[in-house]
Amino acid sequence: MLAIWMGTQADEVFPDAWHSDAASVNGESIANTRSKVYISPRLWYLRINIIQAQDLVPTNNKRIPQVYVKAMLGNMALRSRFSPDKSLNPTWNEDLMFVAAEPFDDSLMLSVVDKLSDNKEEVLGSCSIHLSKVEKRLMPIPIEANWYNLEQSVQDNRNNKEVRFASRLHLRVCLDGGYHVLDESIYYSSDFRATSKFLWPPAIGVLELGILNASGLLPMKSKNGRGTTDAYCVAKYGPKWIRTRTIVNSFAPKWNEQYTWDVYDPYTVITIGVFDNCHLQGGSNAVDSQDRRIGKVRIRLSTLNADRIYTLSYPLIVLEPNGVKKTGEIQLSVRFTCSSTWNLLQSYTQPLFPQMHYLLPLSVYQIESLRHQATHTLSSRLRRAEPPLQSEVVEYMLDVGSNEWSLRRGRANLERLLAAFNLLVEAWKWFDQIRKWKNPISTMAVHFLYSMLILFPDMILPLVFLMCVVHGASQYRKRPRHPPHMDTKLSLVQSVQSDDFDEEFDTFPTSKNVKVLKKRYDRLRSIAGRMMTIIGDLATQAERLNSMLSWRDPRATSLFMAFCLIACIAFYLVPWRLFALGFGFFGMRHPRFRISIPSMPQNFFKRLPARTDSMI
Repeated sequence: MLAIWMGTQADEVFPDAWHSDAASVNGESIANTRSKVYISPRLWYLRINIIQAQDLVPTNNKRIPQVYVKAMLGNMALRSRFSPDKSLNPTWNEDLMFVAAEPFDDSLMLSVVDKLSDNKEEVLGSCSIHLSKVEKRLMPIPIEANWYNLEQSVQDNRNNKEVRFASRLHLRVCLDGGYHVLDESIYYSSDFRATSKFLWPPAIGVLELGILNASGLLPMKSKNGRGTTDAYCVAKYGPKWIRTRTIVNSFAPKWNEQYTWDVYDPYTVITIGVFDNCHLQGGSNAVDSQDRRIGKVRIRLSTLNADRIYTLSYPLIVLEPNGVKKTGEIQLSVRFTCSSTWNLLQSYTQPLFPQMHYLLPLSVYQIESLRHQATHTLSSRLRRAEPPLQSEVVEYMLDVGSNEWSLRRGRANLERLLAAFNLLVEAWKWFDQIRKWKNPISTMAVHFLYSMLILFPDMILPLVFLMCVVHGASQYRKRPRHPPHMDTKLSLVQSVQSDDFDEEFDTFPTSKNVKVLKKRYDRLRSIAGRMMTIIGDLATQAERLNSMLSWRDPRATSLFMAFCLIACIAFYLVPWRLFALGFGFFGMRHPRFRISIPSMPQNFFKRLPARTDSMI
């Protein structure tokens, strides 16, 4: 058993496994060294549907008001567009969405603002809605709209503030519990459940993680004139975060701690990060006051065999402005125990997200904005825990900033795309060798097999599926034995220039001078120009296909229609088996019967018009 194997070493490696806040090492107090389990608050999407306002009272009645609605929740602020109805009864019919965390102690502040000039605005009225009074919904059922009174503070001649009724605002406000609030990247998400517990699927198993030890860690800071590292681990899966104790002044720390999580979906990822604790007392000589990242490991549960213990060492790799650096290795022990094989197999047939995401989908802009709010909310809540989980740790675990511009990441994704189509490329190379008669015996065998398939078409699909079975069985011996880890070759971190790393770690907005920006802008224009050409070529081919029957070229459309008419008659008179047999033999004909010039269909297609002529 995993727990038994770990328990045999825990006492002898670290006798006082649990530190208290008053613990000390070498006479120095070391707060925040004990293990801790954090449960992040449940996050809800707060939807505000702004319908209209009624009987606004601007200070200047001679001008047409330009009003919008400003909403604030905590320190998050959103605003609507300007009302298209420039009147005292403006309408919007617009949705604003926030991320709200339990318990609902905050209030939603709404204000109707009139823009007087570029630098001057006037609040015509505001109202407050406590989140505990907001209705919750699990399905996209329309919520009843309510009128909310807007109030305005007015000063009299004695400088006393008086709250007066200003106007009314028509709203629909609800907490959507049918969504999954995204706080992680979709590709590395550890949870896809809806916010409401009533919509949770049954658990499929238990994940056990043993954080054993690390080795070969690099010094992260200087203390008393020498390099040192105070390492601890953080693991995140679903709403449960764990933090191990801090091993002080060790390049080979040993934790030997075990944690468990309930699993609801196999297509989830557990993330384990290693950090250097820079908040210990007596560590004033640290480079900075932020916990420095040492490395991160991701393990996807679908790559684990059920009921098998994986005890492996994973490399810790961190990307810095001067390049990639291996900072050590961490040894983990992982086991996924399946409690219901039926629920596990059934999860592969279910939608990835709750139904609300498909019945009332969110836009890409909304998803990115809400994810930013969710990460900010989690960072602020976990930072107030005891011991605190620092914001830089939470952001690193949640991959904040992963969607920012990176030339290196763009090239790596292009390489991945080309590698994914490698199977089609290899199939075409094989067929090209067949049609060029590089191996006459193989070509004749393909001719015979093709003839049998055409003459007996009922065998086509069974043969295709049988080939898939045979190919999958042949790949079984080559199956991966261990879960994957960070791949520097796949990420192209070893084949890029130093300026690429400098650009990737640049702030937003940029902090570089004009000369550096000009160089990067020219490089970006060069790459974007090639991408624009490729996208333009794809659009041209699609427009040529569409122009066959659009009569943009009357002669080409007439020829194509005549060809379709002849093909209709020919396919009616000639059995399709003979046609398919002749077409296949014609495609695999001997090279001596080929010509080098393009074929007639290719010439016809390339002469079709496209909308490129109308581009400026």
